[in-house]
Amino acid sequence: MIAAELVANTILPLKPSDSVQKADNRMAEFCVTHLPIVQKHQFIGVISEEDIMQVTDTSVEVGAVKLSLMNAFVYEDQHVYDVIRAFYEQKLSILPVLSSDMEYLGLVSQQVLTESFAKIASVAERGAVIVLEIGNRDNSLSHIAQIVESNNAQILSSYISSIPDSTKLEITLKINKVEISHIVASFLRYDYTIKATYNFLDKDNGVKDRYDSLMNYLSFD
Repeated sequence: MIAAELVANTILPLKPSDSVQKADNRMAEFCVTHLPIVQKHQFIGVISEEDIMQVTDTSVEVGAVKLSLMNAFVYEDQHVYDVIRAFYEQKLSILPVLSSDMEYLGLVSQQVLTESFAKIASVAERGAVIVLEIGNRDNSLSHIAQIVESNNAQILSSYISSIPDSTKLEITLKINKVEISHIVASFLRYDYTIKATYNFLDKDNGVKDRYDSLMNYLSFD
């Protein structure tokens, strides 16, 4: 998924001739703290709520306001991970998307970004989550996938995160099954450390009781 696929035009950009008051009103209307400034499809920059607060005369044109944000945009062919990083690093509420010649194509909103991340992470898919803790030199995703697939299951999504002040890593797996006791047992047989599990087991079908019994048994091993 690339930035061009996330573009929406529900929030109109400002023109350099628009007043600071108009920018403030539009931010309040759409519940955002940033707005793009565009002149005849050419991207000028992003004005923020903080920039507006420094202006005492709200009739001043936004084109005359000193902008505090630099490079607050992504190009249309950049990956969604670049979009997420830009939002995170610059604490943005919207993110302009540009063509290679700096032509404004539209913006990405936080809502669209959240929906897109949910699709990437298979959040809507029913299943279980397993969090493994491994050494940073033991990152064999192929072996992990083999263990899951040997139990007639599939990994819907996964991500790796580092543990602060540690050489360990966390691997979070979204599995396409809610009954994961056999998968858990397999990981333990291969000496993987299971840090946590999260699932949506049906309490009425007895699966959760069997899973809890297995975990209790393994804890005494």
